[in-house]
Amino acid sequence: MEQPPEGDARPQREEMTIQKVLDILQKGVFETEHGLMRWSSNYTFLVSIKHEDAVISAVYKPQKGERRLWDFEPGTLCRREVASFLTSQELGWRLVPPTVLRDGPRGLGSVQAYIDHNPEQNYFTFDESMMQPLQRLAAFDYIVNNADRKGGHCLVDEQGRLWGIDHGITFHEDDKLRTVIWDFAGQPVPDAFLEDVSGLCQSLDNEESTFRQGLRKLLSTDEITACQNRVRRMLESKKYPTPHASGPNYPWPPV
Repeated sequence: MEQPPEGDARPQREEMTIQKVLDILQKGVFETEHGLMRWSSNYTFLVSIKHEDAVISAVYKPQKGERRLWDFEPGTLCRREVASFLTSQELGWRLVPPTVLRDGPRGLGSVQAYIDHNPEQNYFTFDESMMQPLQRLAAFDYIVNNADRKGGHCLVDEQGRLWGIDHGITFHEDDKLRTVIWDFAGQPVPDAFLEDVSGLCQSLDNEESTFRQGLRKLLSTDEITACQNRVRRMLESKKYPTPHASGPNYPWPPV
C-alpha cells in the first residue's frame, strides 16, 4: 500500500476511540485525494478526511470502481467490507480497521481508516510472535468466508498490532475460503476464541440485535444464514477448517 502523505496532521489513531474514528470517516469532508493505490484489483484511493479539528488518512473504495466478478453480486463489495468490520467488532477482536459505507467524491463506497505499517512486512515475513494474532485472524476468515486472504492483506501497525484488510469478497453463501493462513488447519480453536464466537452466534440468532440489523442492510438473507451455519460448525467442531479437496484453497497471487 502507499504511504500516507507527508505532513498529514491527523491525530495518532491509538489515542482516538473507535467511535471517534468512525465519526470522522462517516461525517468528515474529503479534503484531499492522493491518487490510486497501486496493486489494487478495484479502484482504491488514498484520501484525507477532516471532521472538526481532526484529519485522518483513509482508504476509499467506490462502488463504481468495483471489478465485476462472476460469483458475487455487482456493487456489493463495499458492503462486504463494512460487514467484515462489524463482525470483527462484534467478536471484540478489532482485526479490521474502522470502516463505514458512505457517499464520497466518486459515489457510494467503503471508507476505511488507513493503517500505518511497514509495507515490507506481511504474513510471509512474520515470526513466531505473530502466531496468536494469526490464529485469531484465521478463525475470523472462516467466519466471514474470506475468499482472498493474501499475505499482503496482513498488516502490522507501529504498535505491533495485526490488522486484516481487503474484505470485499467475503460472506458468500457458498464455501469460498481461500487463504494463505492454513497453519492451524485441523487444530483446536482456543477456548477464549470460542467464547467470543459463541457471543457472536447469539447476536446473529437475535433478529433484534444491533449487529444482526446492521448485517441485514449489507448482506442478503442467504448470506447471513450461511454465516450462522459457519459459526455453528466452528462451535460444534471446535477446530480450524482444513483445505477442501476440490480447491482452490489459496488466493492468487499469494501476496
